[in-house]
Amino acid sequence: MKETVKRSLLKTISWRITASLTTFIIAWILTGDVVVGSSIALIEAVTKFFLYYFHERGWNLVKWGSN
Repeated sequence: MKETVKRSLLKTISWRITASLTTFIIAWILTGDVVVGSSIALIEAVTKFFLYYFHERGWNLVKWGSN
Protein backbone atom coordinates (compact mmCIF):
# COMPACT_ATOMS: atom_id res chain seq x y z
CA MET A 1 0.00 0.00 0.00
CA LYS A 2 1.43 3.35 -1.00
CA GLU A 3 0.99 6.36 1.23
CA THR A 4 -0.60 9.55 0.04
CA VAL A 5 1.40 12.76 -0.04
CA LYS A 6 -0.80 14.16 2.75
CA ARG A 7 -0.13 11.17 5.01
CA SER A 8 3.63 11.39 4.41
CA LEU A 9 3.52 15.12 5.15
CA LEU A 10 1.56 14.64 8.40
CA LYS A 11 3.96 11.92 9.54
CA THR A 12 6.86 14.22 8.73
CA ILE A 13 5.42 17.06 10.81
CA SER A 14 4.53 14.88 13.82
CA TRP A 15 7.96 13.24 13.84
CA ARG A 16 9.77 16.58 13.47
CA ILE A 17 7.94 17.99 16.51
CA THR A 18 8.94 14.99 18.62
CA ALA A 19 12.55 14.81 17.39
CA SER A 20 13.16 18.57 17.54
CA LEU A 21 11.82 18.81 21.07
CA THR A 22 14.27 16.08 22.05
CA THR A 23 17.14 17.91 20.31
CA PHE A 24 16.20 21.16 22.06
CA ILE A 25 16.16 19.53 25.50
CA ILE A 26 19.53 17.84 24.94
CA ALA A 27 21.14 21.01 23.53
CA TRP A 28 19.73 23.09 26.39
CA ILE A 29 21.03 20.67 29.01
CA LEU A 30 24.48 20.48 27.40
CA THR A 31 24.88 24.23 26.85
CA GLY A 32 22.77 25.60 29.69
CA ASP A 33 21.49 28.22 27.24
CA VAL A 34 17.89 28.28 26.00
CA VAL A 35 18.77 30.45 22.98
CA VAL A 36 21.54 28.12 21.83
CA GLY A 37 19.31 25.09 22.41
CA SER A 38 16.52 26.72 20.41
CA SER A 39 18.87 27.65 17.58
CA ILE A 40 20.23 24.14 17.29
CA ALA A 41 16.73 22.66 17.37
CA LEU A 42 15.46 25.07 14.71
CA ILE A 43 18.31 24.37 12.30
CA GLU A 44 17.92 20.64 12.87
CA ALA A 45 14.13 20.79 12.38
CA VAL A 46 14.20 22.64 9.08
CA THR A 47 16.94 20.47 7.60
CA LYS A 48 15.52 17.14 8.68
CA PHE A 49 11.95 18.07 7.76
CA PHE A 50 12.87 18.01 4.10
CA LEU A 51 15.23 15.04 4.36
CA TYR A 52 12.61 12.88 6.11
CA TYR A 53 9.84 13.80 3.70
CA PHE A 54 11.89 12.82 0.64
CA HIS A 55 13.14 9.70 2.40
CA GLU A 56 9.54 8.58 3.02
CA ARG A 57 8.47 9.37 -0.54
CA GLY A 58 11.47 7.49 -1.89
CA TRP A 59 10.56 4.39 0.09
CA ASN A 60 7.15 4.43 -1.61
CA LEU A 61 8.99 3.57 -4.82
CA VAL A 62 10.47 0.41 -3.28
CA LYS A 63 8.25 -2.65 -3.61
CA TRP A 64 10.35 -4.89 -1.36
CA GLY A 65 8.54 -5.87 1.86
CA SER A 66 5.15 -4.44 0.87
CA ASN A 67 1.95 -6.22 -0.13
